[in-house]
Amino acid sequence: MSAYGAGSFGGGIAFILVIYVLLVIVSRTGSTY
Repeated sequence: MSAYGAGSFGGGIAFILVIYVLLVIVSRTGSTY
């Protein structure tokens, strides 16, 4: 999390955003896990 340089809170937000974007891409492409 320290890689973001925004503390644990900022890193958590960035991590959640990355996961959300990945889920959106998967849903749009129709891929399954």
